[in-house]
Amino acid sequence: MSTKIRLKRMGAKKRPYYRIVVMDSRTPRDGRAIEEVGYYHPIEMDEGNLQIKEDRIREWLQKGAKPSETVRKLLNRKQFYLQ
Repeated sequence: MSTKIRLKRMGAKKRPYYRIVVMDSRTPRDGRAIEEVGYYHPIEMDEGNLQIKEDRIREWLQKGAKPSETVRKLLNRKQFYLQ
């Protein structure tokens, strides 16, 4: 089973927010997640629009999970450097 760290869309129409989740790569975008490791609110303008659990993400990366391109950009924005 290959795992990915990717976004899961939530929220109302035209007001999205996303959960950063660890999922099996074969599941649909909004399917069942293995674990939620953060969230991202693109509409909000303050610093609280991106929260991540760094320790859990590091653990999943060590286990072999691959982040999507969007998640990789969000992690870099939070100064979370990928090895």
